[in-house]
Amino acid sequence: MAGSYDNLNTRQHTLYSEPRQNESGYITPASRSKRTSNWIKFGVPVLIIVIIAAVVGGVVGSRHKGSSSASSVAAVASASAASASAVASAAASAKVALGRFPAATDSFYMIPVYPSTTDSVAFSSPTFVPTSQNSWPKDPFQPSTPDVLTVRPDRPRLIAPAYKWAALPNLIANDPYLQFWNETIFKNASDYKAAVPVVYFLDGDSGILDNARQIKQRIKAFAYVYRMTNDSSWVDRAWEEIQNAAGNGTTTFGPEEDRWNSVHFLDTAELSAAFGIAYDWLYDQWSADQKSMIISTLLKYGLEPGINQVTTSAGWWRNNITGNWNCVCNSGLTMASLAILNDDVSGIAKQLLQTTIDNAKDNCAQAVSTDGTWAETANYWYFGTTGHAEMAASLLTATGSHFGLLDVNPNFDRTGQFHMYVSGATSLFNYGDHGPNKYSTTANSMMFYADFYNEAEYALFQRDQYDAAEPWSMFWYDSSVVGAFWDGKPLDHFFDSNSDHWASMRSTWTDVNALYVAMKAGTLQNHQTHNDLDCGDFVLDALGTRWAGELGSGDYRSPNYFLSDAQDADRWKYYRKMTEGQNTILVNKANQNVQAAPTVKFGTSNTTQGPTTVFEVPTDSTAFFTTDMTSAYFDATSVKRGVRLLNGRKQVLLQDEFTTSTEVMWRMHTNATVAVDGATATLTLDGQTMKVEMLNPPAGAVFNTSAAVRFDSDPTPPAPDQENPGVTVLMIDLPAGQYTLQVLFNPQWPGSVSYVTPPTVALDNWSLTSHN
Repeated sequence: MAGSYDNLNTRQHTLYSEPRQNESGYITPASRSKRTSNWIKFGVPVLIIVIIAAVVGGVVGSRHKGSSSASSVAAVASASAASASAVASAAASAKVALGRFPAATDSFYMIPVYPSTTDSVAFSSPTFVPTSQNSWPKDPFQPSTPDVLTVRPDRPRLIAPAYKWAALPNLIANDPYLQFWNETIFKNASDYKAAVPVVYFLDGDSGILDNARQIKQRIKAFAYVYRMTNDSSWVDRAWEEIQNAAGNGTTTFGPEEDRWNSVHFLDTAELSAAFGIAYDWLYDQWSADQKSMIISTLLKYGLEPGINQVTTSAGWWRNNITGNWNCVCNSGLTMASLAILNDDVSGIAKQLLQTTIDNAKDNCAQAVSTDGTWAETANYWYFGTTGHAEMAASLLTATGSHFGLLDVNPNFDRTGQFHMYVSGATSLFNYGDHGPNKYSTTANSMMFYADFYNEAEYALFQRDQYDAAEPWSMFWYDSSVVGAFWDGKPLDHFFDSNSDHWASMRSTWTDVNALYVAMKAGTLQNHQTHNDLDCGDFVLDALGTRWAGELGSGDYRSPNYFLSDAQDADRWKYYRKMTEGQNTILVNKANQNVQAAPTVKFGTSNTTQGPTTVFEVPTDSTAFFTTDMTSAYFDATSVKRGVRLLNGRKQVLLQDEFTTSTEVMWRMHTNATVAVDGATATLTLDGQTMKVEMLNPPAGAVFNTSAAVRFDSDPTPPAPDQENPGVTVLMIDLPAGQYTLQVLFNPQWPGSVSYVTPPTVALDNWSLTSHN
């Protein structure tokens, strides 16, 4: 989409040698250290460096204190007649004794590593258990008829009102997660404080979004630590950052006439939010002159350009943009306007508040489809929901109402389910574009939604993630939540909106070595030009690594990258966006039809994990997803694809049935080292092995490999492709004809494992028992 941004293009080669969130799903096998780490990291370039050995010791200690703890666990677990409240109360007590659930974090994928235990008290069904010790008090600001132009009389008014700050120390003292996050925020703030103010960098036509988000991240941390310590040096450091972003620092911050780069309004919106937070959270510490300076800078570089955006065609993001742009831009303008309302004599803040909310309800809030899937991609969910949650939370705390932003879309509450199921055993099912660095965009909207929608599992899921430790969590997390998100949580889910059509299947929620498969179909247009031509695309995790993965974003600065999603669009000439660059079927070496309308079928045994982290999958547990994606191809009479889990979710069968009038190719991208031998292939990665074999292969069908590069016959893109070093394409080439192609994936699990050879069953006849 015009104006979208990514600064990863100079280094996002699908590989990373440093431990970090893996946005592409690919790694350098030679450089990755296959281990777990007791270090949690978040934020680029400043990292959280907080060791949690003491926490790990607490977890281990809680399991080795003697028989009294074990007997209490057994007593609760065996009390089948115990009331739900009694179980919840036991979980609340066990929560304190156990501490943070994860014992460590995977050093590359940043996935929580849970201890193997059958103790089930703390791992009970997700719920909230309000008590005087761990619940927020009631907000004293309860207007009978909320008005967006009538804000609470006390400060702060954004996200964290005074009554929450007053309650926070006691909550921290009684909750291990809040304790850890608080320590981490202090450590981050110290790192930011020691660094020079953010240096202005305009990334070509792509903007200064990383600068803006980094400044916002710092302001939040500085203001948080000040309010927790009353140490004015943090106010001084916040002022230094503000002065720098206003153009009054030791280095130049953008051109005087447009320092916040309003032509790429995401940048302006994030900086507006940062200044709004600074003004509001540190309101009592600013002098009259400082307040005047903050307001004048905010008006000149943020809200006045905002008026231009909302009243002219410059604000293209206001018109039928159901995605992150609308959420972030409306949120930034709203937060800043709420912060200075009544102090702004220009009236601009009032004017903006009378337009941003309705526009966000018509656009931002509609980015969640009927099944909860985000309209763009799994990564853009972060940006969109962060903007949406910040805006809704600020409206609630400042005015007493969200004015319909949280319920105008009756399906918005389902988007937490989307995020949970799109998160695999190693990383996201990260189809399509990934977006820029997530300086200030976490998944902590899950905690806000958990509270508002009464979905305890959202908070329980997010609190264990590497990005949870930042100021919003301290106020969005309701520490009366107890239990485990995985207790009673189905292993599979089918997302059935026609625009999406995708399935998520796994073997467990609590083991980084789990098997995870996700596959998509859905339409190929109306995704804010962030999608790929990828009907039938899939990812596969097992043994702690990703075997079939995504290439991710192309270079966002490439000519016409976001211009169009029409069939002849230049976007579809870039390797990472074309069908050739996906894990799917390629017919006649041509892109899929953008007007594709696949049909799908899904089945699941509805297996749930239960309350403990140790889970033995029943032998008859299975799930499958099939799609007729004939409409996605120009030179095919029929193309169908199906994937299913076999043998107690230890093996994966991928089956394709197609009739074509021209050549056809099966393709899968992997970081593994691949050795092929006719109808079999052996993949090795991170010291693990995956065996791949064709069952009853068609005559002449063999595996072969190539580098992840375009065919010589492909149309030339407007700019060269990004390279994909270390990525191998596993392929099967077949001439025109009618075929059934069965590919069986056998992860080489440790121990004695018996592998099965499934029968050949036509996709139309697949059922839960068809492969018994």
